[in-house]
Amino acid sequence: MHLVVTSPPYFNAPFDYPGLFKDYEEYLDLIRAVARELQRVLAAGRIACFVTQDVRINGRLYPVAADIARTMMEEGFFYRDRIIWRKPEGYIRISHRSGVVIQHPYPMYFYPDNLFEEILILQKGEYHYPKIGLEIKPSQIDLHEFSKGKWYLSVWDITNVLPFKGRLEEGIAAFPEEIPRRLIKLFTFVGETVLDPFLGSGTTMKVAKELGRNSRGYEIDLELKDIIIKKVGFNQSTLTSPTLDKVEIVEREEAKRLRTFIQERVKNQRSVAKKSVAKPILAPTVPNAYIKETRIVKGKSGWEKLKASLPTVNAVEERLKHAKERNLSPSYIRTLERLKAHLEKQQTKKEG
Repeated sequence: MHLVVTSPPYFNAPFDYPGLFKDYEEYLDLIRAVARELQRVLAAGRIACFVTQDVRINGRLYPVAADIARTMMEEGFFYRDRIIWRKPEGYIRISHRSGVVIQHPYPMYFYPDNLFEEILILQKGEYHYPKIGLEIKPSQIDLHEFSKGKWYLSVWDITNVLPFKGRLEEGIAAFPEEIPRRLIKLFTFVGETVLDPFLGSGTTMKVAKELGRNSRGYEIDLELKDIIIKKVGFNQSTLTSPTLDKVEIVEREEAKRLRTFIQERVKNQRSVAKKSVAKPILAPTVPNAYIKETRIVKGKSGWEKLKASLPTVNAVEERLKHAKERNLSPSYIRTLERLKAHLEKQQTKKEG
């Protein structure tokens, strides 16, 4: 294997993986087992990338990112770098933790909303750089793309996968294709092999295929098999991969069916969250203070928030201009263009 791009479960994250592990120690045991396997199969000098973040459960913050880095280092990797993946402010998917201060505008109630995840970059020993020749020319990095997308920074502005109804990855914590696309271009040559030991919906394999790389993936949830096959587009030729793929699918006895189980738990978590959010909360009694009832409004999706913050075509055009001037992520710009088209269509209907 020449590169690992993966995103392990964020422990028992309430709105993604509730109750998946017995405890945090069991989760860390899994990470250590994976680290040992990666040490065995990854080529000398090559890179393992983990998309991850710390997770808060019942008020306690678990240092997932630090523990993954520490475990990988204990198993023989060195910590090469870290990229911060920053999401647009309008797309905070779940937490809205700062709302606690709105309910209780007093010290010690503050929890910030999370706008970022981490991309941990670990390396297996020293890499011996090859001589620059014609055989590696197809792997040359497009410096215009590198510069325009600001890949050279330690902070990458990339829009997260939006929770639209009916999308192929609905109910799956998938990362955007732009992340593996950058990592694969930066750390592999055409024809090399990319591994994802937590395959999920198959994003890493899809991008690897599009970029002319081979790939291997492991996924414990049998319910994701058809989604992976459909998303990756096996046995379909493309402009970048004109020949049909050689595909091998192996089902092991230890495979499980988890998606339905997890989605049911997530649904229950959301129901509990909505009930607790909707409950009116009175501010504490303070002498000579005006006491009022505060109700937290039910959270909206990122798309609804964006529409609310940019209600007119002119407002969207201004934001588009700003986004292009700052070279923000192409996916964010496409979302703004989609919103502009949506508003123009509504405007046409009204005028008609």
